[in-house]
Amino acid sequence: MAKLIYSMITSLDGYAEAAEGDLGSGVAEDAEVHTFVNDLFRPVGTYLYGRRIYETMVFWETALEKPGLEPQHEQYARDWQAAEKVVYSTTLTSVSSARTRIERSFDPEAVRQLKADSPHDLTVDGPNLAGQAVRAGLVDEYHLFITTTAVGGGKRFFPDGVRLELDLVDQRRFASGLLYARYHTR
Repeated sequence: MAKLIYSMITSLDGYAEAAEGDLGSGVAEDAEVHTFVNDLFRPVGTYLYGRRIYETMVFWETALEKPGLEPQHEQYARDWQAAEKVVYSTTLTSVSSARTRIERSFDPEAVRQLKADSPHDLTVDGPNLAGQAVRAGLVDEYHLFITTTAVGGGKRFFPDGVRLELDLVDQRRFASGLLYARYHTR
């Protein structure tokens, strides 16, 4: 069975979205981190997105047309384009990328079946959608990329009211100060 992975950049104080400003230095501007992310998520076969994160990520559908793209960004664009995308939205009427479909609501049983049928791992992206998957007990791994900035508020990486017992299975510190931590659910 495929794993469902929840991964995002987070602030030092645990926010996946800051109430004001950004989360601090992250993946995009650091070739070392971006190459690591490429290698880590290349085997992913399906991305599960909420509408807002999809609208951010759809940049990768046409990124290869942009001149001067860094090699790590070119690789990420190719990997992203090769994967299936499922966008959960009640308002989106069409998609702007190939290999993409819209689902109107998050159905935990359908995601369980998707995991069972998939030969490749899946990711769930965006704190709102991921929160639904966490509450349903669907997430197998958590990958946090932790910045050096505490932002003081916003949307938390982990949903409120959920207690999880996790095992740290991998970690890495990058020259930029960004920390990577991977956890398995117990």
